Amino acid sequence: MKKDFREKLNKEWIFWDGGTGSLLQARGLKGGELPETWNISRKDDLVWLHRGYLEAGCHVINTNTFGASRLTYPDNLEEIVRAAVRNAKEARTQAGREDAYISLDLGPTGKLLKPLGDLEFEDAVALFSEVVKIGVDEGVDLILIETMSDSYELKAAVLAAKENSDLPLCATVTFDESGKLLTGADVKTVVALLEGLGVDALGTNCSLGPRELMPRVEELVREASVPVIITPNAGLPKKENGETIYSVLPEEFAALMSEIAGMGVQVLGGCCGTTHKHLEEMIKACSNVEFKPAVKKEHTYVTSFAQAVKLGDAPVVIGERLNPTGKKKLQAALRERDFGYILEEGIKQEENGAEILDVNVGLPDIDEPALMERAVKELQAITALPLQIDTANVEALERALRIYNGKAMVNSVTGKQESMDKVFPLVAKYGGTVVALPLDETGIPETAEGRLAIAEKIYQEAEKYGIEKKDVVVDGLALTISSGVENGSVTLDTVRGIKEKFKGNSILGVSNISFGLPYRELINSTFLGMALSNGLSAAILNPGSEAMMNTVYAAKALLGHDENCGEYVARYSDYVPPQNRVETKPAPAPSETGNTSGQATGASKEASTSLSAKDEPASLPAGELFSAIEKGLAEKAGLAATEALKTSKPLEVINKELIPALDKVGKGFEEGKVFLPQLLMSAEAAKSAFSVIRGAMGEGTGEEKGKVVVATVKGDIHDIGKNIAKVLLENYGYKVFDLGKDVAPERILQEVIEKEVSLVGLSALMTTTVGSMEETIKLLKEKAPHVKVLVGGAVLTPEFAESIGADHYAGDAMSTVRFADKISE
Repeated sequence: MKKDFREKLNKEWIFWDGGTGSLLQARGLKGGELPETWNISRKDDLVWLHRGYLEAGCHVINTNTFGASRLTYPDNLEEIVRAAVRNAKEARTQAGREDAYISLDLGPTGKLLKPLGDLEFEDAVALFSEVVKIGVDEGVDLILIETMSDSYELKAAVLAAKENSDLPLCATVTFDESGKLLTGADVKTVVALLEGLGVDALGTNCSLGPRELMPRVEELVREASVPVIITPNAGLPKKENGETIYSVLPEEFAALMSEIAGMGVQVLGGCCGTTHKHLEEMIKACSNVEFKPAVKKEHTYVTSFAQAVKLGDAPVVIGERLNPTGKKKLQAALRERDFGYILEEGIKQEENGAEILDVNVGLPDIDEPALMERAVKELQAITALPLQIDTANVEALERALRIYNGKAMVNSVTGKQESMDKVFPLVAKYGGTVVALPLDETGIPETAEGRLAIAEKIYQEAEKYGIEKKDVVVDGLALTISSGVENGSVTLDTVRGIKEKFKGNSILGVSNISFGLPYRELINSTFLGMALSNGLSAAILNPGSEAMMNTVYAAKALLGHDENCGEYVARYSDYVPPQNRVETKPAPAPSETGNTSGQATGASKEASTSLSAKDEPASLPAGELFSAIEKGLAEKAGLAATEALKTSKPLEVINKELIPALDKVGKGFEEGKVFLPQLLMSAEAAKSAFSVIRGAMGEGTGEEKGKVVVATVKGDIHDIGKNIAKVLLENYGYKVFDLGKDVAPERILQEVIEKEVSLVGLSALMTTTVGSMEETIKLLKEKAPHVKVLVGGAVLTPEFAESIGADHYAGDAMSTVRFADKISE
């Protein structure tokens, strides 16, 4: 009798199948022809494909549904998916392999989700859900989400699978050579997200060959607590005698995969270019390698879409300034839905050294769930910092966690049973690192021992939901020493006890300790230093407070978290003490002290001496435009452009502020310091500014650098890369004609001739559509030899691009702009 997949997983080798599109091409699949249509029109070929992998010894075969969604098959999706599952079942029967598993294959939709693209998150969930429901009804054994390059779409697919089935769930993503997804996530970020969402196994597939993937394999094995899946391409594609071939032959593939098997992975298979023979040789080579099960890792991460912050090593700074308690300006901004102010507060904290941003929008008579959801979306559009969702409103918490792109910090849960019953199911479903307040129905214990006892109860209750101790961060509960001299020592003893007794992580809302006292900053910074020396993991504080941040950096150096004191030296080598500074403006007065409730971490705040407490100037001076574009603040960019035009000519504003700002962000993107969402939000800010500038210039007076046609080639429905390139090209002054996706070569040629275009950008994601790209290039070179053609897509390499006649390979959107600039000079 066949084992349940989960029973086999992590106990013995599991071998997945190999390529689909590349084998179907060898059977006659034409360039641009959708592979899923063969589920119906060429059933025997699909049965042959699946049977070959089963006869090679594979344990799992994927349904031919990688590109199946309502977007691609609006009229016959159900027929396509059901036929795919039935073909796999038929192959299993013919091969006599009833012990094998059939996996429902979910690939990307081909669209970017908002705010980067035009697809709503819930619409993405619905698209995946529809396929899952059909596949489950047809009797698949498990679900594989694969070839994902956007963590947000990945989350949508995982939720769709989990909400519509209880089948085993695996997920693999596609890393580029730098080890990141298209939208910026690295291995740590992906692992934290997927493990938080509760997948059974995770890993990487496609894009690279086994040799190139080895650095990612090392990282995945080091970070993952669940089994790791590795399914590479058969090397990188190249063109020989008019055919696309892959460089790694079966014997070499098997040898490399045997090496990968020995690195500690648990699931092996192949992707583009791998054949029945590749998998047969791999299984022979790897079956004799010692199997090593995945082991639990004690890493605690809070992540965004692109950054992972680890708790437990160096102290982590959580910015407190987006909490309205005692902050009249923030309260007004929330009531007036002034998100410009809110976003700038977030950016200021990031610039001042915050590593996580606390987000609290709770006010009386306000729609907190709606406001929290919007705040999370807006903040994640302009900053890569992870967020701490700070709310006692369960609906607000769920709405925020659902649309959050990453693994959030959740503030908070208490030892009250009612609180744990509400919060833990949400953390278990959506993932998260939860702040635990050691208080219960009897109140806040007066001793460290009492608080540690409640912490232990919270750990135990969390475990019932599958939430590990590493993802519970205990608050030491700082209460003001003005009402009890023992409060400071009890909090410090609690922090130390969390580390020594439970080997856990701790957190403090530091400024609570000083409420009601003069010169609070002195108490706060001293207490922070003491807490850090007692093992504090994270502190919620005002990063605009120089004294507090000085304590953080000094403590890192003193406690050995700053190698060779490098960070300290870099920060303070040119430091000028306050008494030696020349004042250029009056210092802002301390304001916005907190309350005494102590019932939520960070709920009461220290006196602020930061400029973030001051009003914004009534008008924006010229020069603000560069900053607004750099930070991706579209509304502010429009206002700044208006002000800049009062003292400068339109072209001067474009050339001295708008383009240099885009160049700086673009360079940061190329260096891996800026991520795709920020790049696109900067482009949106530039667009906002340019619309103002264009109005001042008048119609027909703007500089146009050139004309570009962009299109996704025939048969391919993935337009993410194309859309990104379009946005950036337009902001750099190019007229862009976007022909959409699945575009025939003749249509592209027609547009080039009619619009007198000098550059064409072609995009393809799927192996099966590279032939369409080559066909398009051939036609353009023949009929419009003046035009330059650049190409991009996950299945391409510079060498392959050259072999199909392209003039340039664009590894990312900025590369497209650089090439366009080069040929327009």
